[in-house]
Formats: sequence, C-alpha cells, structure tokens
Amino acid sequence: MEEIVQKSIVEPWIEEEQCGLGRGTTDQLFTLSRIIDGAWEYAHPVSMCFHDLEKAYDRVPREKLWEVLREYGVRGSLLGAIRSLYAQSESCVRVLGSKSKAFPVGVGLRQGCALSPILFVVFMDRISRCSRGEEGLQFGGLRISSLLFADDVVLMASSVCDLQLSLERFAVECEAVGMRISTSKSEAMVLSRKPMDCLLQVGNVSLPQVKKFKYLGVLFTSEGKMECEFSQRMGAAGAVLHSLYHTVVTKRELSRNAKLSIYRSIFVPTLTSGHEGWVMTERTRSRVQAAEMGFLRRVAGVSLRDRGRSSAIREELGVEPLLLCVKRSQLRWFGHLVRMPPGRLPREVFQARPAGKRPRGKTQD
Repeated sequence: MEEIVQKSIVEPWIEEEQCGLGRGTTDQLFTLSRIIDGAWEYAHPVSMCFHDLEKAYDRVPREKLWEVLREYGVRGSLLGAIRSLYAQSESCVRVLGSKSKAFPVGVGLRQGCALSPILFVVFMDRISRCSRGEEGLQFGGLRISSLLFADDVVLMASSVCDLQLSLERFAVECEAVGMRISTSKSEAMVLSRKPMDCLLQVGNVSLPQVKKFKYLGVLFTSEGKMECEFSQRMGAAGAVLHSLYHTVVTKRELSRNAKLSIYRSIFVPTLTSGHEGWVMTERTRSRVQAAEMGFLRRVAGVSLRDRGRSSAIREELGVEPLLLCVKRSQLRWFGHLVRMPPGRLPREVFQARPAGKRPRGKTQD
C-alpha cells in the first residue's frame, strides 16, 4: 500500500525542496553546498535558520492529516485503508507497575510502520507550501526559501528581516496544526564576507547565532569553507581506528580478509561520508590518503619506519586507492545529476549562475 501511495499519488505532488521521500540526503547536501559556494563566490550574503520540530511524529493530528491526504489525491478506499490503521487507537499509562484505563488517541503516527514516513513527509510538505511567501534567496533566476529533509528544515533568505518573516510564518503554520518548532535545536547562521548579526525569534525565544552547523551529518560554516568538515571526517575516522585498534586491527586471530571487510564497511564510510560534494584540493587528498594508509599499514603489519610504499601495501592487501574510489563515486553522482529531468532542484542549482560579478581577490579553497 505504501508503494501505491508514494509513487502513484503522493510523489508527483511533493515539492522539490523536500528530499525526505525516496531522494536521499546527497541531493539535499549537494543543493545546499552549491548555494553556499555560489553565494560566497559572488559575495551574496545568505541568512539561514536550521530547525526541526518537537516530537514531530507524535504530534501529527490525524483528522488534519486525512484532510491533507485528500488534497494530495488520496481518496476513496485507499484513504479508508489508511484510516483503518488508526481506527480505535488507544493507549494507557503504566505507573508503579499498574496500568491506567485505556484512553483514545487522536494524534501521532505509528512507530515502525512503513507508511508513516510517507504520511509525515506529505504533512510537512503541506506546512511548507502554506508558509511560503515572497521572501527567499535569489540564486541565478531561482527563488529558494527552504530545504527540507522530513522535519529537518533550512529556511533561507537574502536578508535577516526576510528570514524572520519566513520563520514567523512557518511557526504560525506549525502551531495551526498542533506542531511546534524546537527552539532548543534551532540555530541561525549568516554566510557573509563581512560579520553580520542574525537575531531571530520564535515567539519570545531568541535563537542563537552560530558560525557552524551540522546539517544531515555535514558541517557547514559561515565562511563557506569545508575545512572544518574535512577535519571532522578525519577525527571521526581516527576515533574508529582507535576503537578498533586492539579488537580488530592488530588482533592476530582475525584474518586479513576479515579486517579489510571491517575497513570497507566501517572505516571508509566514516571517512568519506558526504564525499559526493567534496571539492578536492591537494591538501585534502593528502589528508585522506594519510588516514587511509594509517589503517592499512596496521592491517599489513607495517610501520612508517619500514618506509614501505603505499602502492606496495595496497597491492599486497588487494585494496584500491581510496581516492580512486572517491573519484569514481563522484563521477557516478555527476552522471546522476546531469540525467535528472528538468525541474529537479539539484540540477537547476547546478546550472544556475548567481547574478553580479565576482569580487576581486583570491578565491577560497
């Protein structure tokens, strides 16, 4: 049933800004990275607010959800089948070993149900549509006001005032359907070549302004640089190596094949997470190779003092250079990008050129 709802009825309605339905984090991370790179290159300030919702799944009002599904084309027996999953839904509370009487529940989505993520994305898409105004970020002929991955939201605007208006409208739409922005998990950031204040409020709560924020596992900074993200990747990979050092890497009872299997399944994904959007410099390549060989040398039982060539160690272990794997994966992603149909946001952002001229001076790495 979830496949019918997603592909035949709901998916054509979902806006491009929402990537929580069969598209994945890579699309969203590439879009945000491209916007940040282009805005920095042409010296266009970007005001951003990162936020999510409080207890999002548990707060969805079901009667309102049925109305939204009708708007998105889910009607008749299909809507009836979905509603039957929530019919006569009851809960009880356990206190000191005793259960309370059962009481009806009219809010929240079923945890663990394959249909729940689809229903939630539809509900969030409706909130996003209703909260959209004339504000937003002008990027090469595109107007982008938000990016969503389920309830992880980035609001964007060309000025702090416009961003505050967008945030207020989004908060009002959330409150209207029983949802609430989590102010403890919300932060503001301004991408600008000059220091700028970004004083945002949700109700009476002021949101902190930060210089870096981790969105979908990738660290973005107010200076548009990825150096902090690379450092974080190296640190995470180093922590993995440290945790596996005695139990896996140097354990004589484990075969090399077993160690290399763990290397490919744990160490490499940790080191290269989000690599599709990396802009590789010579320093980045050197750091990735150093982290890679730090693991492989220990598997091979070789130290730096032995002065063994990296190529010889890889050949002995039967491992491809990690940089080659990264480059191949980036080319695969690029092929996916250029094959996207017109209208897909990652493709449109990739082809867009910000207005104006580049300022004088050296571009950042």
